[in-house]
Amino acid sequence: MLTYILAGLALSMDAFAVSVSSGMCVSGLTFAYAVRTAFAFGLFQFLMPLAGYAAGTTFAAAIESWDHWLAFVLLAVVGGKMVFESFSVQDPATCSDDERHKLNVLDLRVLLVLSIATSIDALAVGISYSIIRAPIWMASSIIGLITFVLCFLGCEFGKRIGSRLERWAELAGGITLVGIGLKILLDHLLA
Repeated sequence: MLTYILAGLALSMDAFAVSVSSGMCVSGLTFAYAVRTAFAFGLFQFLMPLAGYAAGTTFAAAIESWDHWLAFVLLAVVGGKMVFESFSVQDPATCSDDERHKLNVLDLRVLLVLSIATSIDALAVGISYSIIRAPIWMASSIIGLITFVLCFLGCEFGKRIGSRLERWAELAGGITLVGIGLKILLDHLLA
């Protein structure tokens, strides 16, 4: 269960960072829009691991002998990408008009694109969960719920405190995913 909570925290960091940025850059982000934004991010973070799990179980027999390496590589790549991106986070307080448009979660089309873009990592984690035969409904529910809560808080934080947390959230999420991947690999190799 702790692994699912840590994965949920790690996977939600992209969406959290976007929520903080949106809170800073989008004027008119009311409580209702913050709830809608958090719901969209949480929903996609819930659905993507399910899709990844379904894809992973379809090919389980073909990858069984090296599945632990695949899980490690997927999580290391996703986590590494998050760590790398944490060093390129810009200060959203200086949002240009183009950046405001890209982060305008008040527009349903923009919200949909951002929800999909921030949940692609969860698809890879779902594949990893299929490899270790994790209880996917519980894992996906935890990931979706954590994402909902953090994204709602992110919108509110963005309105109040700005970009101070964004870089560190992304870095912590990436390190956590790499750590989970390493744990899967070591558990299999040392078993």
